[in-house]
Order: sequence, then C-alpha cells, then structure tokens
Amino acid sequence: MRELRIRVLAGVFGVAAILSWAGARLWNSVGTLPSVPLAAPIVLALIAVVLTATALSLRARLKAQRERRPEAKGVDPLMAARAVVFGQSSALVAALVSGMYGGTGVFLLESLDIPARRDQAIYAGFSVLAGIAVIAAAIFLERVCKLPEDDDQDKGAASPA
Repeated sequence: MRELRIRVLAGVFGVAAILSWAGARLWNSVGTLPSVPLAAPIVLALIAVVLTATALSLRARLKAQRERRPEAKGVDPLMAARAVVFGQSSALVAALVSGMYGGTGVFLLESLDIPARRDQAIYAGFSVLAGIAVIAAAIFLERVCKLPEDDDQDKGAASPA
C-alpha cells in the first residue's frame, strides 16, 4: 500500500479551490450562489474525530502487543489495512471538499458586508479547517499502522553468503 503524499493532497486542494472559485464567480453572475451548508464543517470534524480515535486505539493496542502484556488484544492486520484505506480515502475526499469550500470562501470574501455571505464565508473557513484536521488525522493513522522497516533483509543482501 502506498503512503499518502502531501503534494497530491495539496494538488487536489488547489485544483478544487481554483475550479470552485471560478464556478462560484460564474454561478453568481448567472443567478444565486448555492449556500455552504452548516453541516459541512461538522461532518468533516466528526470524520477527523473518528480517524483520531481509531489511530489512538490502534496505537495503544500495538504498544501493548509490542510490550507483550498478558491482557493485550491483538490487532488484526486486515482491520489495520482497512483503517488505513479509510484514512487515505477520507484524506483525499477532505482535500477535494476543503478545496471546493476554500475556493467558494475566497469568492465570498468579496462581499463580507452582506450578513448571509459573511456567514457562508465563515462556514467555508471552518470547513477548510475541519478538512485539514481530517488530513492530519489520516496521516497520523497511517503512521500508527506503518510496519517497521525490516533491517534483516538489508543486512542479508549485503553480507556474503
């Protein structure tokens, strides 16, 4: 499984932000801009909390397993792999959604004197922050589930047989 790349997430965020900003300008010139839902930052924050809780739980279980505690519950490798895949997919979606709301928020900065637009810009800003929290939690989860480097293979290949 490949690791998350910050450059890819930043690229997805940037492209989504630019397209969303351009789409918001176009949509506003034709009609009324759709609103940023209040639920957007809440849902993203909940996903970040779930990812963080999963990472902390797995980290504690792996630590207990490494220390060979008698009460330690094992970590199923398939469950850990599923958690990592969930984290990676959540990070990619969060980068896309955050970019979309970020671009819309930048467009809304032009009209902060209108109370409704100001509220929408605030919701968009919180959505971007919550999306960044999802990405950070996904990277943390990925680091927790990462297998340690196998030094035996490197030494075995270098030593004469």
